[in-house]
Amino acid sequence: MKFNMRAIAYGFIATVVVGILSGFAVPFTNVTLPTVGYVLTGIIGGLVAGYLVTTGMVDGALNGLVGTTLGAIIVAIGLVIMNVLFAGVFFGLTVFSAAVVIIALAGIPGAIGGALGSMLHDRSAARRTRPAA
Repeated sequence: MKFNMRAIAYGFIATVVVGILSGFAVPFTNVTLPTVGYVLTGIIGGLVAGYLVTTGMVDGALNGLVGTTLGAIIVAIGLVIMNVLFAGVFFGLTVFSAAVVIIALAGIPGAIGGALGSMLHDRSAARRTRPAA
């Protein structure tokens, strides 16, 4: 099992982007973007990280787990800071306690997404080696 820092960085970026964009509102309207749950966010981040790993499904799952967990930590820190600043300390600490549980649970979909991404990469590599008909 080895860590691919590029795969972890891409999984981290994907998790942060999906996690932040799922909570934004469209300016000058009363419309918000559909909220993507932490499970789907973890699968997307893990899928990106796992697709970049070329050493097997276990390494894809491990890199997806690490990338997704790091991304979830950054998104949670941002949410806690915003809630402490705008909603008060009590609500911010409540969000912090919920964020700890979500970070712990976000690694599982990240590992599943990483394994799926590694499987997809292996499948597309096998297709490239076949001769065209």
